[in-house]
Amino acid sequence: MPIRPASTVLIALLVVMQIMAHAMASHPPEEQLVFVVDVENDAFARTDRYYTSGLRLTWVRPADHEPEWVHRLARGTPLLSDEARLGLTTAIGQSIYTPADKDATPPDPDDRPYAGWLYVTIGVDALTQARLDRLQLTLGVVGPASLGERSQRLIHDIKGEDAPQGWSDQLRNEPTLMLSYERQWHALASRPDRGWEADLTPHAGASLGTPFTFANGGFMIRAGRDLPMDYGPPRIQPGLPGSGLFESRPGRWGYGFAGVDVRLVGYDLLLDGNTWRDSPSVDKERMVGDLYLGLALGFEHLRVSYTHVWRTREFRTQDQRQTFGSLSVSWIH
Repeated sequence: MPIRPASTVLIALLVVMQIMAHAMASHPPEEQLVFVVDVENDAFARTDRYYTSGLRLTWVRPADHEPEWVHRLARGTPLLSDEARLGLTTAIGQSIYTPADKDATPPDPDDRPYAGWLYVTIGVDALTQARLDRLQLTLGVVGPASLGERSQRLIHDIKGEDAPQGWSDQLRNEPTLMLSYERQWHALASRPDRGWEADLTPHAGASLGTPFTFANGGFMIRAGRDLPMDYGPPRIQPGLPGSGLFESRPGRWGYGFAGVDVRLVGYDLLLDGNTWRDSPSVDKERMVGDLYLGLALGFEHLRVSYTHVWRTREFRTQDQRQTFGSLSVSWIH
């Protein structure tokens, strides 16, 4: 009998937790390094279209180990709190986008263009008891230099599936530059008896540049026993905010979460096409929303989470809404 994707995800969460928990070393908070692996894929929803794959590796270093410019930046930026615990975030990632019909040659001009995005991010996290601020600069490239075609062909070869046929018509090579700011608040907490708790975390932010220019806002609700102090699992842009930072504590813990993120989109290079060269493009939707539901499990210095996302249409000729899953593993060393 075939294993369902939900069962596969749960098994993967438990196996990863048991393997990695034994490798975690205990350090005081001011010395902790946080490592995060995020995998997003529409295979979790048994589809293969639109935003089809995302992979990001992130590490967050505490401010006591950072150069002085991080502290000067925090002090000189009104959006960051002077009383916050600082961390320097560095990430590298790749996202892949394809049309629904990957056998068409040439691709349907009304379908999503083939595109890959390869990028690196550097940013400052400012964490207090009441809120989390993130200021990030992302440099990247779209087009063949992003290696999106190679990555997808490799994945399809491993799975024994036919390779997509239309990558020769992907977006052209173009560098990208984007500045992003996000804030999350712990606005409301309910802490009844017997260890069950719930909280509400609103968020707001904006990104300026390419490949994305948008403003977004929404909220997350968490519920569980003895909730740890965190801001929910991270997601890959342009997804909702979240963080690899979490509270390290003895024993096992977990919580469920759900929420909404709404984006007002000004520019999307991956839909609008290349900035100064002819390329495939489609008419984007100005407002895009994500509805998500997930589960986070932890064991001392490890947090593993799965988020299932339902996304509204991103371009006007899109036949179906997007559904995909996001698996995130964070551990403290």
